[in-house]
Amino acid sequence: MIIITGGSGQLGRLVIENLLTRVPAHQIGISVRDPSKVTDFADRGLRVQQADFEDENSLIRAFEGGSKLLLVSSNAAAYGGDTLLQHRNAIAAAKTAGVERVFYTAQASTAPDAYFPPGLSHYATEGMLAASGLAWTSLRHGFYAASGMHMIGDGISSGVLRTPADGPVAWTTHEDLAEVDAALLAGVEVIDGPVKLTADAEYDFAELAEIASGLLGHAVTQDLVDDAAFQAGLIGKIPPMQIGFMMSYYRAARAGEFVKGDGALARLLGRIPTSMGDVLEARFGSRSGTP
Repeated sequence: MIIITGGSGQLGRLVIENLLTRVPAHQIGISVRDPSKVTDFADRGLRVQQADFEDENSLIRAFEGGSKLLLVSSNAAAYGGDTLLQHRNAIAAAKTAGVERVFYTAQASTAPDAYFPPGLSHYATEGMLAASGLAWTSLRHGFYAASGMHMIGDGISSGVLRTPADGPVAWTTHEDLAEVDAALLAGVEVIDGPVKLTADAEYDFAELAEIASGLLGHAVTQDLVDDAAFQAGLIGKIPPMQIGFMMSYYRAARAGEFVKGDGALARLLGRIPTSMGDVLEARFGSRSGTP
């Protein structure tokens, strides 16, 4: 059985839908904090178990009978929680439950000296997996294209994208990542350790503004401001913790933490991954102006 954590989230749901095209429903289990959010999957024959990353015993029960586990990384740190404690609980529970291989959703910035805080926790979690004695695969996902659209949305609508200096990012869609995650869970290929899964095209915000200009038929420009001025402009608009997180993105982008990998995503997809340019075109219409 393949066990999925985070099955009620955007990525988890897409992974499950892709898995259902590859394996029977009764071979998929979902470990989720609130089972009421996945009743649709239960109705389709998937096993649903209630579990919480804070409760190792609940995780053991949810993971029992699973040979493979997709550990969707926790975002507890964003809310003042202990992400690494939760990951430690999940890895320990997987070992106790007899899971043979853990697939962990990391991120392209994973490194011991990452500017982007999740990159640090992903690197530490990979260390836990390496020390666990379990077989493991770390799925180092590219920065989500959906997050990029959220970051530039106001700038595109206003015509001015006001940001600090950034850098190239291989924005990657949830859909492409979920397709490959499911394929690896289903056993199309065995990868030990980390694999970087990103789109093949990289864009900084100036390039995204240029693409948007061509699609919309009016200018969208990037207005560069220094870090201090940008940070000051966020005070009172978003929580302080989120301000620090956002500023770390720009430092990490300038350092090249979100650049493309070696083409593993394209190889596993069997096609060119969806680019951020494709995402913009799907959202705003063809470059010729046709809706």
